[in-house]
Amino acid sequence: MASSPSTSDDILDSLKKNVDPTVLSERDAAMRKRVAKQYEKAQNQLRNLVNANSTLPVTISFINIDGAKNTRTGFLRKVLEQTFAESKGPGFTLEDALRELRRDCNTFYKFGIFHPPTLYIDSAGKRDGKTMLKAEISLRELPRFTLKTGTDMGNTEGSGYPEGSGYLSLTYRNMFGGAESLNGYASTGTRTRSAYELNFQAPINANPDLILETSGYASTRSHQYYSSHEEVLRGGKVGVKWGEHETGYTGVWRQITGLAQEASPTIRGDAGDSVKSSLWHAFTRDRRDSHLLPTRGWMVKSESEVAGWGGLGGDVAFWKNEMETQVAAPLGASGVSVSAGLRGGLLYPLCLGVGDNRKPPQPSRINDRFRLGGPTDVRGFKECGLGPRHGNDSVGGDIYMAGGASIYFPLPKVGPEKPLRLQAFVNSGRLVGLQGLAEDSGDVNSSVAGALKELGNGLPSVAAGIGLVYAHPIARFELNFCLPLVKRSGEKGRKGLQLGIGINFR
Repeated sequence: MASSPSTSDDILDSLKKNVDPTVLSERDAAMRKRVAKQYEKAQNQLRNLVNANSTLPVTISFINIDGAKNTRTGFLRKVLEQTFAESKGPGFTLEDALRELRRDCNTFYKFGIFHPPTLYIDSAGKRDGKTMLKAEISLRELPRFTLKTGTDMGNTEGSGYPEGSGYLSLTYRNMFGGAESLNGYASTGTRTRSAYELNFQAPINANPDLILETSGYASTRSHQYYSSHEEVLRGGKVGVKWGEHETGYTGVWRQITGLAQEASPTIRGDAGDSVKSSLWHAFTRDRRDSHLLPTRGWMVKSESEVAGWGGLGGDVAFWKNEMETQVAAPLGASGVSVSAGLRGGLLYPLCLGVGDNRKPPQPSRINDRFRLGGPTDVRGFKECGLGPRHGNDSVGGDIYMAGGASIYFPLPKVGPEKPLRLQAFVNSGRLVGLQGLAEDSGDVNSSVAGALKELGNGLPSVAAGIGLVYAHPIARFELNFCLPLVKRSGEKGRKGLQLGIGINFR
């Protein structure tokens, strides 16, 4: 007599209840192991098949894109057109086809609007002695809108006047179906009273390595901790990124305001409005294994800016350049590593305007000068503690040199694979202003020569110390015991514990 469905279900439930959970777990583990072995076997077979047929003449007849529902068809075709063109050429093989299709998948991923793509390839017969291939690239789009809120800790000493802020960030991806993005950002905090930015980016000619960027921003930031004033910025920029280069134009209205009662004459002299109109270029080549805690590799970086020269306009004119290099290397297989860096900068005043409106070079403003010192810059000194001062105010300088070296040790019972290290370091720096340049007279070249001579006059400021370093994926944290060894007159050292939090440590 046949049992009813309900009776069968009861019997199965009863049998399941009588099975030891440990046995079920072991069976599941064995099943997963068999599946993993089958997958590995299939991958090996596919790899062997490809290797055996890598020189097989092929052509790509069809590529299907699946899952890109918010992306323009013309944009997708632009990415694939090189692959189709290459596949029609003589001597195109299966190995070439796989390389081109993988490059297409990598290109789609680099746009920042898709999860990692999946590639499928199959044969579609033969024609003219070549195997026809059909491919499918499966894409899964990231959410078009992303909203984030949280708190930031900027480059800071962590004492006295720490930089903390709350922020709101909104991203609109793939805005017009061509990997464009619109990013809005707003924050408020202790030093940065308020900051707002709206940024638009779009790839040029469907190339993820050629990006057009334009943005507008406004901010109010307090410098009272070291320089008795606040700075208000309102401006915009437009630029192009390609490979390791970035260039563009910036126009910004600056205000020196909120002066403290004890503000120095230098700060008061630069108070008020200023307009900067400049062209800039940046180059970065980074071969380090980590920008937060490198253990091997090297980096070189250059930033140049020309403001107010010729027909650029604005009311400041200068050429400003900074160069930086860093190298890191492991010491054997113990997890110990060393890093060393050197950097320098020059601000060279230029004539403002052209023709009858041309003005002679003017001394630099506090907005544009270099600053030096701090836990993420030259450890063992207060933020902006190096260089020229007027009263209690740091007023910045026009030429600087700085460098340092660190040795990193893995902590006992932690291991070298963890981003936590004990460091010993020594660093130094010197910042000077131009000598003898007045608003109505003075030779720039002789002023620069005098500043360079002063830069090499005597020892630079030097500090050494030991501490702990933790490289979080978002920021680097340091807690160091610092000892200033050489401190020039008027400069602000910091003996004892110093906390540094930031993303750019030098």
